[in-house]
Amino acid sequence: MSDKPPDPAPLPAKDLENPSLATLVTAELVAFSHPGNVRANNEDHFLVLRLGRDMEVLRTNLPSDNIPPLFRETGYGMVVADGMGGAAAGEVASSTVLQALVEANMRYGRWNLRVEEHTLQEVRIQLERFYRAINTAITQMAEGNPNLAGMGTTLTIAFSAGDDLFIGNAGDSRAYLFRGGALTQLTRDQTIVQALLDAGDITPEQAARHPMRHILTGAIGGHFGRVKAEFLNLKLLDGDLLLLCTDGLSDMVDDAGIEAALRRAPTLEEAGQALIGLALARGGKDNVTVVLSRYRIPTW
Repeated sequence: MSDKPPDPAPLPAKDLENPSLATLVTAELVAFSHPGNVRANNEDHFLVLRLGRDMEVLRTNLPSDNIPPLFRETGYGMVVADGMGGAAAGEVASSTVLQALVEANMRYGRWNLRVEEHTLQEVRIQLERFYRAINTAITQMAEGNPNLAGMGTTLTIAFSAGDDLFIGNAGDSRAYLFRGGALTQLTRDQTIVQALLDAGDITPEQAARHPMRHILTGAIGGHFGRVKAEFLNLKLLDGDLLLLCTDGLSDMVDDAGIEAALRRAPTLEEAGQALIGLALARGGKDNVTVVLSRYRIPTW
């Protein structure tokens, strides 16, 4: 009888080639930001990320059909932040939160690229912790520097892993989903006007013209105290388009106008340029930022 151990059973071809949906989903991303027609400085900042983990076999004497030579999983992140505060404080706030996000990813680097039922809550907890931590940091910065007193920022984050999309939001920068030619607002504005709408005290038409539509009830920093970020999770479909934007777009262009622009544009690049152009043509009273992502999700 031979003492040679039996050859290991080869992994199923599907496991080698498609170990998870995160190896197959791709995203096309574009981003644009403009100071607008009125303001001299731009207090908006955006960030687009590709997150991943990979393994490459460099040397082995195992049979080539037993292990994949290269394994890679990818996720995508999109962030917009609209700063507020006197002088340059708004720019400091919005840029600081994005820098903190990058540093947190580099320092802790724990991303769930295989999202299952038991990891959904973990992703939410990670987002909640980040919002709380950055809110504390921004508040302490403002308290320690009179020139930054009262500074704050909106913060809308989108993270996708495979066909799972996670959204976090504080303030009134928005996330929209464009699916099958129809536009849906995913986030809820943290404003006085939104509260009046929710209570049924005003109509959507009145909200669009309301003099208090820019007054926030929540954001990062500022005078809001503990951050009241909101989170949601949904499944992406092939061809879905995600839009993140600051209120420099949503105040100038209504949902019907955004939807029409996305429907007409032949490319993602042209869609982003069209949205910026519409905001400027209709007044451009604020900084305007748009980030767009189109997802390609093959049959699993």
